[in-house]
Amino acid sequence: MTPDLRADIESLTDAVRRFTHDEIVPHINAWDEAGAFPRTLYTQAAALGLLGMGYPQALGGTPVSFALRNAVTLAMCRLSGSGGLMASLFSHNIGLPPVLRHGSEAVQHEVIPGVLRGDKIAALAITEPGGGSDVASLRTTAVRADDGSGDWLVNGEKVFITSGMRADWITMAVRTGEAGSKGAGGISMLLVPGDAVGLLRSPLQKMGWWCSDTAHLRMDKVRVPARYLLGEEGGGFKIIMTNFNGERLAMAVMALGFSQACFDEALDWARQRKTFGAALVTHQVIRHKLVDMQMRIASTTAWVDAITVRADAGDMSPEWVAQVCLLKNHATQTMQFCADQAVQILGGMGFMRGTKAERIYREVKVMMIGGGAEEVMKELAAKQLGL
Repeated sequence: MTPDLRADIESLTDAVRRFTHDEIVPHINAWDEAGAFPRTLYTQAAALGLLGMGYPQALGGTPVSFALRNAVTLAMCRLSGSGGLMASLFSHNIGLPPVLRHGSEAVQHEVIPGVLRGDKIAALAITEPGGGSDVASLRTTAVRADDGSGDWLVNGEKVFITSGMRADWITMAVRTGEAGSKGAGGISMLLVPGDAVGLLRSPLQKMGWWCSDTAHLRMDKVRVPARYLLGEEGGGFKIIMTNFNGERLAMAVMALGFSQACFDEALDWARQRKTFGAALVTHQVIRHKLVDMQMRIASTTAWVDAITVRADAGDMSPEWVAQVCLLKNHATQTMQFCADQAVQILGGMGFMRGTKAERIYREVKVMMIGGGAEEVMKELAAKQLGL
């Protein structure tokens, strides 16, 4: 890492820590209980430049390295301890990349600047009630309207959609081509306006990520203008798989940040809490728990750093993809371990709402499933490595 990059990271993360400490931490428990955070938080984050990281300057963004984005994610996760907040506030980072890479220049300028300003919200809709990680079997259909306009008519359902209730733009995977077409070759990507007639949304109640807006979408002859086809018809599967790589790396970094949050809270509690006349941290069994947490955090940090260096160098080889899959599994297992140990160290307080450990403990499973379940990650890694 160059001295200039290190200085940029330190400067930005200091600003992010102040923002998170002042604008998020005091409210996060109330937002969790309310099941949502204020929409104004998007504009606040945008004003700090957080929403535009990694996007072209011409579209209102700031081109930055993966290393810089990771540093911001780590700082916010470590302080806030809320996966729900991170998932919804940054849902555009899975919703917009297909628009940026495959949308026309006109569509990019129509959609992206408003999202990066925090005025609009973008989401990604892949998963369906009948299947999760098996993307090639999706059933939502899009057929051309018979009026000669070239527009699409979408019918089907999507489920577990982050920011699905209030998204203004929804990047959606659909099945096009001949009726009854099957497999990856019949999948395309469409950009669906949030105010489209026939789009129905229902909120979902979850074990974790309470303040994240999560929805079940139903499409009944939703008309989508022809210009909102992203890439070529039938080319959607490759777009989805490429998009997953960035999502999985981001989730690994989030998991690392939440692991650090668990360690911080457990250590602070162990230093303050006294049992049998001495601070918890003076007991060997507690120190060993903390050391075990730190061991896993250190290994995950090293792996994240190594993968990030390769990503910033442009390495998106099959072996790199395999490493991202394995990293996601390792990072979320680290999060699971640290959350469990933190709750154990906090004891009764770890079972109380309002502690980071309790919240993160509830949120572990969605991190191990979302973006590709552990079992799917292992199989994909094996294939990429030629095993």
